[in-house]
Amino acid sequence: MSPFCFPLPGLCFLLSLSGVVAHKTKGACRQCPKDASCVNATHCTCNHGYVSESRMIYFTYPLETCEDIDECKPPISVYCGVNAECQNIKGSFYCRCNAGYKLLSGKAQFNNSNENTCQKTTPSETTSSTKEMQQVVEAIESLLTNKTVWGMEERRNITATFTSILQKVESVILETALKTPDQELQKVQNRTVAVETRVVTDNCSKGVTFKLNAQMNSMDINCSDVIQGNTQGPSAAAFVSYSSLGNIINATFFEEVNEKDQVYLSSQVVSAAIGPKRNTSLSQPVILSFQHVKIKPSIKKVFCVYWKGTKEGGHWSTEGCFLKQANKTHTICSSTHLSSFAVLMAFHRQEEDPALTVITYVGLSISLLCLLLAALTFLLCKAIQNTSSSLHLQLSLCLFLAHLLFLTAINRTEIKVLCAIIAGALHYLYLASFLWMLLEGLHLFLTARNLTVVNHSSVNRFMKKLMFPVGYGVPAVIVAISAASRPHLYGTPDHCWLHLDQKFIWAFLGPVCAIICVNFVFFLLVLWILKRKLSSLNSEVSTIQNIKMLTLKATAQVFILGCTWCLGFLQMGPAARVMAYLFTIMNSLQGFFIFLVYCLLSQQVRKWFGEIIKSKSEPETHTLSSRLGPDSKPSERDSEV
Repeated sequence: MSPFCFPLPGLCFLLSLSGVVAHKTKGACRQCPKDASCVNATHCTCNHGYVSESRMIYFTYPLETCEDIDECKPPISVYCGVNAECQNIKGSFYCRCNAGYKLLSGKAQFNNSNENTCQKTTPSETTSSTKEMQQVVEAIESLLTNKTVWGMEERRNITATFTSILQKVESVILETALKTPDQELQKVQNRTVAVETRVVTDNCSKGVTFKLNAQMNSMDINCSDVIQGNTQGPSAAAFVSYSSLGNIINATFFEEVNEKDQVYLSSQVVSAAIGPKRNTSLSQPVILSFQHVKIKPSIKKVFCVYWKGTKEGGHWSTEGCFLKQANKTHTICSSTHLSSFAVLMAFHRQEEDPALTVITYVGLSISLLCLLLAALTFLLCKAIQNTSSSLHLQLSLCLFLAHLLFLTAINRTEIKVLCAIIAGALHYLYLASFLWMLLEGLHLFLTARNLTVVNHSSVNRFMKKLMFPVGYGVPAVIVAISAASRPHLYGTPDHCWLHLDQKFIWAFLGPVCAIICVNFVFFLLVLWILKRKLSSLNSEVSTIQNIKMLTLKATAQVFILGCTWCLGFLQMGPAARVMAYLFTIMNSLQGFFIFLVYCLLSQQVRKWFGEIIKSKSEPETHTLSSRLGPDSKPSERDSEV
C-alpha cells in the first residue's frame, strides 16, 4: 500500500475497486496547477498553506487553482501571544513581537506560540531612538500646521517646497530608524503625523511581506524590495501618514480629469520609502490601503495617485498607480514605485436644467416687482399701518434683498472670499425671512386668540418689543456661529451657497425645519380657535367677516411660508423632477403670493388704490370745467367732437 493509502485506506479501496479512475486519469498529475503536488499519480492536492478554490482536498479538474490560506484571519486566526502579532505570507505565516517588545533569542520572528518570549524592551534600548523619532515628527507637525506660512506662499512655491519637504522627511525618518537596528519596529504618532518603521537585519525568507500601519492606513511591501540586495548592514522601510497635508496639496493639483467633474481628496496623504538605498522602483508592487476621510454621493471615478515632483513644483499623477478595490470605507491601491500617495475621487457636477433656470429667473423677477409694490403699500397706506403691516413690510424687504442677491450674485464663484461673503449674506437674509415668517405666525395666533380675550394693546406692545431683536438678531447669531466654526464651508465651486460637506447645510435647514413645524402648529391652533368662536357667535356680521379673513390669512400663510419650502425636502426618488419644478415655481412666485394675499385681497388697500386713481383723474376734470365755465355749454362744434 502506498503512503497515500495509509491515512485514507477507504478512498484507496474504492479507487482500486473501480479500477477505472487510475486508467482514465493516467498522467493527470502533469496538469496540477501552481502551488499543488501530484498524489499517487492520479490526483492533485494543494501544497501546505494553500487550499483549492473548490475546497476539495484531492482533485483532477485541470482548471482548479490553489489559493493562499491566510492563517492570521478567521477561522484559523493563529495566536502569537499577547505581545506579538501574526503576519501572513504566501503558503505560510510568522509571528513578530509588537513595537516595544523583542524576543529573548534575538530572532526577528517565530512560528510557534510556545516560542513566544516577547518581553518589553528596557528604557535604555528605546528611549534615545524613540525620542529622536518623536522630535522629527513634532518638527513636521509644526511645519504643516503653520497656516501663516502656507497662506502667504504662491501656488508654484508651495508645490516646490512640499516636494523638497516630503523627500527630506523620508530621509530623516529612515536615518533615525537605521541608527538603532536592534529596535526592529518603531511607531510614533501625534495629532497630525503618524510614522511606523521596520528594520531588516538579515536576509529575507522567500515570499515574506511586511505590513506597516500609520493611523488607519497601511502598506504591504515585499521584504526583498526593502533590502534591495543590501548585505552590508541593516535596511529599513518607513510609512508616514499625514492627516493635514491634504489641505495644502489638495485635489486642485490634479489635472487628469474632465472639466465637468469635480475632484476632491478622499484620503490622507501617505509616504512610503526604503533605505539606505533610496531606490523607488520595486520588483513587486507595493499594496496601499487607505481609509476614506470623506466620501460624497454620485462618485464617478476613483483615482490612485502619487505626488510627482517636477521643475515647476509638483502635481498629482496616476502613473504607475492602480486601483485594486474600493468600497464605502476603504480604497486599496497598488504601485510599482515608492513616493507619496493619496486617493482622489471625482463626482459629477449637477447639471442645471435650462427650463428650471428660466422659471427661476422669470419667477424671481416677478416676485421682485411684487415685493417692491407690497413694501411700498405697507409703507404708504396709512389705513393698514399696524403691527401686522410692520411684520409684512420686514418680511417683504428681507425676501426682496435675498432674491435680488440670489439673481445677481449666486454664480460669482471666481473670487473665493467674495463668494463666501455672498453665501453668508444669503444665509442671513433667508434665515431672517424665515424668522419674520415665524413672527407672522405668532402674531396671527395672538390675533385669533384676542377674538375671545380682548387684550389688543398688550399684544401689540409685546410684538413691537419682540419682533426686531428676534427677526434680525437670531439670524445674525446663527450665521456668526456658523462662520466662526467653519468659514471655509461658505461657498462651493458651483454656487455661492453653503457647502454640503460635514452636514454644514443644516446650519440653514435646521432652523428652517423648526420654523415650518412651529408655524404649522400655530395654523392648527388658529383654526381650532376660529372654529370655537364661530360656534358661539350670535351672527355678528363684522366678527364673522374678521374670522373669515383670519382663516384665509392663516391658510395662505401656511401655504406661502411653509408648504412651498416643504417641497424642497421631497426632491428624491422617481418624483424628484416633478417636485423640483413645483418647488422652483412656488418659491420663485413667493413675492407675487404675498402681494396678492396681503394687498390685492385687502379691502382697505383696494379702497386706497381707488382713492389714488380718483385723485389723479380729478385734476383733469377740474381743468376742463374751469375752461368751460360753470354756466357755459359746449358749442355745436364741441358737441360734434
